[in-house]
Amino acid sequence: MTMIIDRSAGIDPVEATRKQRLDYMRRAVSHLKNKTSDLADAPMANPVSVYTDPGRHALERQKLFRETPILVCLSKDLGEPGAFTLFDETGVPILVVRGKDGAVRAFMNVCRHRGAALTHERQGKATRFTCWFHGWTYSNEGKLIGAPQGESFAGEMAGRDHLIEFPCEERHGMVFVVATPGAKMDLDAHLGAFGDVLAAMDLQQCEKVKSGTLPVASNWKYALDTYGEGYHFATLHPQTISPNTRNDVVVYDHFDPHHRVGFAERALEELVDTPESEWEVRTEPSGIHYLFPNTILFAGSITPGKMYLTTFRHFPGETPGETVTHKTVYAYGGVKSPEHRAEVEAAYDGVAHVVATEDYVVAAEGWRNLTMLSPEDTVVYGRQEVALQNTHRAIARVLGLNSA
Repeated sequence: MTMIIDRSAGIDPVEATRKQRLDYMRRAVSHLKNKTSDLADAPMANPVSVYTDPGRHALERQKLFRETPILVCLSKDLGEPGAFTLFDETGVPILVVRGKDGAVRAFMNVCRHRGAALTHERQGKATRFTCWFHGWTYSNEGKLIGAPQGESFAGEMAGRDHLIEFPCEERHGMVFVVATPGAKMDLDAHLGAFGDVLAAMDLQQCEKVKSGTLPVASNWKYALDTYGEGYHFATLHPQTISPNTRNDVVVYDHFDPHHRVGFAERALEELVDTPESEWEVRTEPSGIHYLFPNTILFAGSITPGKMYLTTFRHFPGETPGETVTHKTVYAYGGVKSPEHRAEVEAAYDGVAHVVATEDYVVAAEGWRNLTMLSPEDTVVYGRQEVALQNTHRAIARVLGLNSA
């Protein structure tokens, strides 16, 4: 059990976000003016086995998804005492719930009697959870509070009076879990300097509007790669993203193992010869924020001037060619009206359509083709794909493997 601790105290999110946005604009406009971009020092080759090897895949599922802090949801998704959500995307059945004391806890969704599930509801609100098999009942703080004919278990109840617990902490409006009972979680160390970036996003003010899943027959990293580079915009997204966003100007910030990447909007071309004093600087977050190992926080929309927060959480299946992306869209500052809700829902549908019919079609095709190659064959990331290079190096480092 961990009480809410947030290093964002004292940070003015509006001012911090305005400064970040202005810095991005300055750098993007400078690149546009000078025909430059943020680039890696050199290209990087990576073996295709990174995407196709079953042994590597099993190691990733253990090291990255069972031993690394993983984003469950935003804090506001569990905004009231008793609010809960199921989190089984790592392969472990976990129940995450906010107690009456305000703390968020994570328990194995397994009754200590004979292993049946305590709840099958994906989300809801409850003060207690009762196993449907024999009626053992637990409080939302994990304590056993009722077992029918409990006296018949005399001598065997020791150690069964509490649900199995996982490390669970909150930071900057987000809930994290390590999906291994008894593990240690140093969340501040995991987030590092990226924590201040996340704090400035003011995620506590985001209201969930719509969520769903996007399955893809591809390795989870191949799907994740599509969010880290704009090199493909002109060819893969000629009618959807390319009309509003350049594919050749990258603004990149590295917070190893996390990053923030922005792709220059075409509207910024008009600012190349405009004095900075005349620029209109938005105060909402913008850009693609990568939260290691599997989450994309996309602040923005494919429609210029529209600002929403979309989370894309990528989870591997049991084999290297199975991935499910859990996608949720939030309204900054909450939903203002029925019309606003409809607008945000439309934004969800628009982005989901682009991902499902363009990005994930090519991801499935590309991954399938990689399985036909020799494991020693390689893919290559160009200098403009700097985010992909650093992501794959960080993953290899956590796995204890060599990378280019």
